[in-house]
Amino acid sequence: MNVLRINGLSKRYGRIKAVDELDLTIEKGMAFGILGPNGSGKTTTLGMVLGITQRSGGEYEWFEGQYGQDYRRHLGALLETPNFYPYLNAVDNLGIVAHIKRVKQPRMQELLELVNLWHRRDSKFRTYSLGMKQRLAIAAAMVGDPEVLIFDEPTNGLDPQGIAEVRDTLQRIAETGKTIIMASHILDEVEKVCSHVAIIKNGRLLASGTVGAIISEDFLVEVAAEDMQALQQAFAQDARVNKAELQEGQLLLHLQEEVPPAALNEWAFSKGFTLSHLRVVKKSLETEFLEITSSDR
Repeated sequence: MNVLRINGLSKRYGRIKAVDELDLTIEKGMAFGILGPNGSGKTTTLGMVLGITQRSGGEYEWFEGQYGQDYRRHLGALLETPNFYPYLNAVDNLGIVAHIKRVKQPRMQELLELVNLWHRRDSKFRTYSLGMKQRLAIAAAMVGDPEVLIFDEPTNGLDPQGIAEVRDTLQRIAETGKTIIMASHILDEVEKVCSHVAIIKNGRLLASGTVGAIISEDFLVEVAAEDMQALQQAFAQDARVNKAELQEGQLLLHLQEEVPPAALNEWAFSKGFTLSHLRVVKKSLETEFLEITSSDR
């Protein structure tokens, strides 16, 4: 089932195109990351599909139209800095959220245990760290058991410990099978939490797919020797190598699967080459993200 379908969605502010004919499809159960630099249109996109920001063009549809205009009852969102009553504790603050959402029996303990705040349930909100406040906001988004959870830069402004705690919380939620849509400019966050990713820049979609598809699945190794041209020709004939390309004085090998560096060194020596450089390269989403967004497409 398609949870969200976006077709040609656009938003203009005068001459500025904040979102430029964006197409996306998000299926049930996905942990979907919308990744892009600051100012790329992520927040504007979420605002439009939540009905907060008026769109300039295009269309979107939630749950294949199953709930009509009541789709927002099935969404939980955290878009800005969490606002709670500072003199109330976690349970009382969630109780107010439940009242607003008309949820009669919120599962307080289950929610607070999920975000690792049950042990601080009686503490006043003002005594919480920034990370704890953000985790309470995640619990508030989950009141009413929504089918889809939407987070906009959920770790923004947090210290390393707070980032780790929120990321762990999002991972636990994803493991429950909930559909998660998360906008972020933090590459490591998307790579560790999300199963699928869309990369946008200047409001345009540059790439979309599973994290594994966006990241090169080849095993990458850099090598070098005195005669680089001959080395390239030799490795290009090796059945294990998908591609051998010269890059800045080194040869980048795209291997079909992981090969021990010692085996590569031994193979090169058997062909008459003494390697002066050999390094295994882990191609992360960061590398791919920088390559995609630095291009002119």
